[in-house]
Amino acid sequence: MRTSPAWTAALAALCCLTACTSGNEAAGPRQEADAGRRMFGSVAFEPCTLSGALASNSINAQCAKLDVPEDPQQPHGRKIPLNIAWLPASDKGTTAPDPVFFLAGGPGQAATEYATEVDVALREVRKHRDIVLIDQRGTGKLSPLVCRDANGAELTLSTEEEVDADAIATYAGRCAKALDGKADPRFYTTTQAIGDLDAVRAALGVAQINLVGVSYGTRVAQQYAAKYPTHTRSLVLDGVAPNDLVVGGEFARTFERALERQSAHCQSLPTCRARYPRDLRTQLRGLKERLEAAPVQVDFRDPATAQRRRDTLTADTVVGLTHMFSYLPQMMSLMPVVIDEADRGEYAPLMALAQLVTRNMDGQMSRSMQWSVICAEDADRYTPDPADADTVLGAETGPAFFAACKAWPHGTRPAGFEKPLESKVPALLMSGEMDPVTPPTYGERVLKTLPNGRHFVLRGQGHNVGATGCMPKLVGQFIESLDAKSLDGKCLDSIGYVPPFTGYNGWEP
Repeated sequence: MRTSPAWTAALAALCCLTACTSGNEAAGPRQEADAGRRMFGSVAFEPCTLSGALASNSINAQCAKLDVPEDPQQPHGRKIPLNIAWLPASDKGTTAPDPVFFLAGGPGQAATEYATEVDVALREVRKHRDIVLIDQRGTGKLSPLVCRDANGAELTLSTEEEVDADAIATYAGRCAKALDGKADPRFYTTTQAIGDLDAVRAALGVAQINLVGVSYGTRVAQQYAAKYPTHTRSLVLDGVAPNDLVVGGEFARTFERALERQSAHCQSLPTCRARYPRDLRTQLRGLKERLEAAPVQVDFRDPATAQRRRDTLTADTVVGLTHMFSYLPQMMSLMPVVIDEADRGEYAPLMALAQLVTRNMDGQMSRSMQWSVICAEDADRYTPDPADADTVLGAETGPAFFAACKAWPHGTRPAGFEKPLESKVPALLMSGEMDPVTPPTYGERVLKTLPNGRHFVLRGQGHNVGATGCMPKLVGQFIESLDAKSLDGKCLDSIGYVPPFTGYNGWEP
């Protein structure tokens, strides 16, 4: 599950409808309406172009919004708009009646901001099925939980406060006060989110949906399938989070295991072993200890402007960057040389990368919505593990992750929320071998109670692997056949490890 790089350094749409349309179970017609609009069920969509901060291109889509009650128990109370994007099936003559709903990660990411990536990962599925992206309440542009002061400026934390548990709690209290009367954070949890998904399904007029969830989105998918089994045709879970997982509670240990695998891979390559006689974990630990004792002022060239700058490199910056890069093996392959150079006193490359990542990831996560989820669903289940003290992230990771919950208004989870999903629903699970946050063991755990499921583990890969290699083809075949066990996964054998850089020109063969 993705997390904002700043505060996790301690680790790392146009028809307005109400939920009263939820009784419509008829097949949803896709037809032209007036003024260039297209109807999908009872929802009117208009042409739009979608992109995102991390996307290199944009994609044409159809957009709409659906108003739902903020408090489901008060249907006539305050409404919040859900931002919806529809990517119509490319083969309009053979569009299947059951669309795919894509569920983003985080918690705190907006699905529509990943439309271009979804279009690539689900390209085979989209040949015959519509893809629907719904920004979970509290994320995106229409209903974000954004805390602003009296002048409309967004409340922020300083760099030092980002990693201070007391400062985070104080900020959360200020943020909650700023939201008073505008939004109620207690109703921005997974439980309300799955109700929103079903309201959209009903408004579109479809009887069943296929759920594709990534990271935290796999929790949403499992919770939906448990509550609305008759409306769930299939599940695709990428980077699997079990229902009983305390999100954030195991980050220190899962990251440590990923570092162990990265180091073992390097040591298995003669050139890498010769270049880095001390493994990555050892160097990273040493660098962290030195920077904790004495942060360094670094002169570097800003990667965005090419201008010379000077800033402070801290241990939190280094650990946060490494944790973020560990999600993608192509990025992680750069870390051995960058850490090694910093270990020798050359800090500029590391500082430039940290600045680049922070800038690119800024705004990609709704911190407030994330608090609403984890404070309601995870915080009271968190128990510190003594083993965290002997990790790179350290024992402070978990407490800092949940620090806001002391002051953040939050709801509750329903009884049985953490129970494993026991279902005969067809399911395809996938994990990356080196995933630092949702390792393959999580997928195996969930698979135990899904008799019609199958789990693929992609060698050498990190977090979220649905677009890797032939996985798009396998996902397409699965959603067509609903038979995960018949899939021929031999095409995944060609996926391997990304060699670590032995210099800034790349790796040696």
